[in-house]
Amino acid sequence: MARYAVFLRGVNIGGITIRSAELRQAFESLPVSGVKTLLASGNVVCTSGLTADELKSNSEQLLRERFGYDAWVVVLEFRTLEGIVAQCSFPPDDPARHTYLTLFSDPAALDEMLEFARSAGEPCQALDSTALAWQAPKGGTLDSPLNAFSNRARIRSTTTTRNLRTVLKVLAALRE
Repeated sequence: MARYAVFLRGVNIGGITIRSAELRQAFESLPVSGVKTLLASGNVVCTSGLTADELKSNSEQLLRERFGYDAWVVVLEFRTLEGIVAQCSFPPDDPARHTYLTLFSDPAALDEMLEFARSAGEPCQALDSTALAWQAPKGGTLDSPLNAFSNRARIRSTTTTRNLRTVLKVLAALRE
């Protein structure tokens, strides 16, 4: 049995609203246990005998059928997420900037975003083959070139972005 974090993309924005209780209840219908939802922004932790790829496929199918939207998720095993956070050199709290982690289910998309970030002069850090850490000025996240890049159609289905503070809360829930 493995402990997983499932990060949903595009939940509770753009007209797609899923209440935490409904999300937890939906996930409890999968072959998982210990389901917890966190922060009303599409974060689920659970334990399962499924592989990460199987849980990704099952989660996306469940979300599409239950909530009727084109669902994409990134699934990370506890140790992978722990390693990503340990590698991140950006601080979780900075008075002027927010630190974000864009999480990937496709390493090629990470490479593409990393190349874009470097060519645009954006400070970033690849973490394992599953995450890219970057920063944006407080109040300027939506205007960030990296935020815009992660919303491109060919990237969107394999990524989701979380504030580092949110990822730390998800990691804490996995440790419980």
